[in-house]
Amino acid sequence: MLDVFTMLKMINVNHRHVANSQIVVTDENGKPNSLLTDLIRDVVSSINIFIDIKDVYSVDELIAAFSNHTPLPDDVLDEYKKILNQTILGINFATKKNQIELIFGRTM
Repeated sequence: MLDVFTMLKMINVNHRHVANSQIVVTDENGKPNSLLTDLIRDVVSSINIFIDIKDVYSVDELIAAFSNHTPLPDDVLDEYKKILNQTILGINFATKKNQIELIFGRTM
């Protein structure tokens, strides 16, 4: 199974890292989860601003890079780590909405 970090490492859109507005978290029935969507979008935005994801190979390396290059507090980094390690059941490309839906089972 894939986790969020692995998905973020693997998926590019038009040969660029995904934009935060393109990511949505849904359950197995396609119902969006706005809280987790906001958290993942925040992580993706921070990656796109501060880190080249090609240079990190694990969640721990990414969190260390955030710690070294951003003013993010430890509690935020802990939440980032949790969501990055979250297992996803699948990915749905909603082309009409220009979104990538990460399908979560039971959430954090």
